[in-house]
Amino acid sequence: MSRLDAQTLATVADRGVARPAYERDERQVGIVHFGLGAFTRAHQAWYTDEAMASAAKSGQRADWFITGVSMRSPEAGDQLNPQDGLYTLAERSAEGTRLRVIGSVAEVLLASTSRDDIIARLAAPATHVVTFTVTEKGYCRAPDGGLDLSLAQQGFYPLLAEALGQRHKAGLHGLTMLSCDNLAENGRQLQRLMCEYLAARRPDLLAWVDAACAFPNSMVDRIVPATSEADRAQVAGMLGLRDEGVVLTEAFSQWVIEDAFAGPRPAWDVAGAQIVADVAPYEMAKLRMLNGAHSALAYCGLAKGHTFVHEAIADPVLRALVQSLMRDEAAPTIDAPPGLDLAAYAQALVSRFENPALNHRLLQIAMDGSQKIPQRWLATLAAHQAAGRTCPAILTGIAGWIRHLRGANGPVDDPQAAALTAAAQLPDVALTLDALFGADGLVPSSWIPTHGDCAAIRAELER
Repeated sequence: MSRLDAQTLATVADRGVARPAYERDERQVGIVHFGLGAFTRAHQAWYTDEAMASAAKSGQRADWFITGVSMRSPEAGDQLNPQDGLYTLAERSAEGTRLRVIGSVAEVLLASTSRDDIIARLAAPATHVVTFTVTEKGYCRAPDGGLDLSLAQQGFYPLLAEALGQRHKAGLHGLTMLSCDNLAENGRQLQRLMCEYLAARRPDLLAWVDAACAFPNSMVDRIVPATSEADRAQVAGMLGLRDEGVVLTEAFSQWVIEDAFAGPRPAWDVAGAQIVADVAPYEMAKLRMLNGAHSALAYCGLAKGHTFVHEAIADPVLRALVQSLMRDEAAPTIDAPPGLDLAAYAQALVSRFENPALNHRLLQIAMDGSQKIPQRWLATLAAHQAAGRTCPAILTGIAGWIRHLRGANGPVDDPQAAALTAAAQLPDVALTLDALFGADGLVPSSWIPTHGDCAAIRAELER
């Protein structure tokens, strides 16, 4: 079977598959993206594809091709570069699968072998936006939340610093650096960490970056499970071509971006992105409700022998657990903006979790818990503790995480795995929680579960 690429693309029209609605050979790169994994291909690249299609329809030129950067793995480049950056987005629901070929990715570069090319793309006059989906651990934070300089040397920071230096020297405009990771105030965190790196390595750039660059907050939401060989085979049968870069997702998508850009940007709002003054309430709802429920389903669902999210949410006990977590515990801590109905949001989330076509693995969600749990669970728990209340569903989730760290579900996939597994073996839950959360100021002291909460977690572990 032939492989999807620019030459074979025309054949998919005969199968009713949507194609890029613009001439790809007439576009320039305007975005550099760090971490071109499945999520970005299903989310930011899809929005950018829509934006370029809308511009072409109205006779405008939109130079927003994306250069993807893989920090470590050559997989994304091996998938997309032989396909001229093209890949299929497969939206799955109970009603079936809908295919669309996305054309917004120009190339994928590997940091270990293409350093100069990456810096050149970042420093090019046509580049205006840098986006990030490097996961929480990709920001190279130390336990106290500051930048770990030794880790940062292996990340995106040196590449950006060199490119920013070249832009400043050449008198070019600054960049919009847009984090799309699940971090509270992700733009502010990126700005703080980037400036910590510059202060240590390029202090001459600090004033220019502050004046010329922007770091908007954003919130992203789309469920994107890992693609299996069976998924690729199914899509190949529908497409009539082999596609190594196919990405699966749900029909739902949301992107909320702070209106704080350093210069031009794609018209992402034509595809439904919300450009707002304050992202915080949307971000808080996503982190504490969707992500918080996902983590609870992962750790508690794995313990009950479930493999996928749709299996876990069909379990009556787990369903009641996450509904209580979202509605009774997370929602009361969120100051929702007009138009955001948190009860309806919780109901919609349950419906999305039920999607049987996605096969979203619980183990995928359970990864990197040390980076996720403070903002997903502990912030909510702290808000209730301050009011003299507790959060039984979150405490059950914490107990599930401790079981996970004790090896109940197999090896622990986490950047702090050794320390976490050692802490989970301590004989007293209070000592375990202090080691997990209290060491080195990882989280504010007010976020650490109280003595009463520790007793509840202990009782759950003994069940």
